[in-house]
Amino acid sequence: MTNNQYHSGDQVYVIQRNPHTQSVAHIQGANIVENPYHPGELSLFFMDEYYPLTDEFAIYSSYGEAEDEYREIFASSDENQAGISPLHEAFDL
Repeated sequence: MTNNQYHSGDQVYVIQRNPHTQSVAHIQGANIVENPYHPGELSLFFMDEYYPLTDEFAIYSSYGEAEDEYREIFASSDENQAGISPLHEAFDL
């Protein structure tokens, strides 16, 4: 999805890496919202923060799309063959 395809209220998914352990990542739900600090601009809202819509975020329109990309990037072939899901939601502890 390109930035001009987003609309306020869209639910999206972000692959977020742990800044302290780069080998750890998870899929996080987020929302596209009006930026309260810059009227007329959209922003990404997740983890209780507003972020500009930039290419620095891996943003997906569906969980399945994010999951496929996550598996492509992070899952080893051994994990895929064993049927182990490498995905961990931030709120599923």
